[in-house]
Amino acid sequence: MRNAFARVLTELAKDDQRLLLFYADIGNRLFNPLKEFASDRTINAGIAEANMASMAAGSAMMGHKPFIYTITPFTTARNFEQIKIDIAYQNQPVIIVGTGSGLSYANLGPTHHSFEDIALMRSLPNMNIVCPADAQELEILMPQLIELNQPCYFRIGKKNEPSVHDAEPALKFGKAHTMVAGEKVAILATGTIMPLAQALHSHLTALGLNPELVSFHTVKPLDTVYLNQSTERFDHLITLEEHNVNGGFGSAVLEYLSEQAQQPRVHRFGIPDRFIDQVHSPEDARVKARLTVADIAQTLAKRGVL
Repeated sequence: MRNAFARVLTELAKDDQRLLLFYADIGNRLFNPLKEFASDRTINAGIAEANMASMAAGSAMMGHKPFIYTITPFTTARNFEQIKIDIAYQNQPVIIVGTGSGLSYANLGPTHHSFEDIALMRSLPNMNIVCPADAQELEILMPQLIELNQPCYFRIGKKNEPSVHDAEPALKFGKAHTMVAGEKVAILATGTIMPLAQALHSHLTALGLNPELVSFHTVKPLDTVYLNQSTERFDHLITLEEHNVNGGFGSAVLEYLSEQAQQPRVHRFGIPDRFIDQVHSPEDARVKARLTVADIAQTLAKRGVL
């Protein structure tokens, strides 16, 4: 997805002189095509992420449309105060890109894991949160975020994420995208965990259920129209994310539905409330976090879904 981000940004920057990129000394070769025609708009801020956020906020105040880019924990947690005060409080149209989100950097350990970032960004007024499932979703949603002209957290993967759509989806910021229509049970997934959601959908279908599968690419604002309809359409909602089960997408869904008069039962699946270490790959990390079809199905059976 990082390659897709660099490609799309390069294409958009050719036609929009307002677009700037600040990056924290990673992906130097990745952005070479952008530097070829916009070297003055491709700024290596060095390993100084807090400065990078403040610089981007300042450039936004001058009429630019800046992106900041680095590995997720360093573009969210490390410079959280600057994002809060300089970007969110000032309501500046900075797009904060977190690459390698979730367990993408599994083998580098908790310093490079990001399963608190959605919770951090959700807590900020004025902040929008978008988590594309694959490069195709990224390409469709990215121009919409620029036009939004508001602070946004763009949570993307690392590399080699599989495509999840057979045809180009009609995605719209703030609107959940139904990939497979169903009844009684819905699987709501956000971000690069979608292939696991698809595998779970196949598993539940094989068991005789007819589950709905939804890409909830926009975490904030939630698609409350879809969630309101879900109270009449489904008995169970299954939320799936590569983020701490507390404070993330599943929590946002649960918080909203708890205020409704009627609600389906919500089953949240994500990274458990503990650090995941001593793993060598994202797949190995998901096994340790019990983010597998077998583990999820076992829990759903205990809860009476299956």
